[in-house]
Amino acid sequence: MNDVNEKLLNDRQAAEILGLAVSTLRNWRNNGRGPVYRKMGRAVRYALADLQAFINESKRTPYLRRD
Repeated sequence: MNDVNEKLLNDRQAAEILGLAVSTLRNWRNNGRGPVYRKMGRAVRYALADLQAFINESKRTPYLRRD
């Protein structure tokens, strides 16, 4: 649950934290992908906790292919 006192980040700030282009975040939103976000009117905002959760969920273990 989001704490009402938690600062919400805009596209630019979120993209910087994730190391992505703002356009990537926008494309992901339009395609139902990416981190959880909030939509308030025309404003899109991201909670830092949701960005951290997205980073954690993106963790992958390398697959060792055996031939």
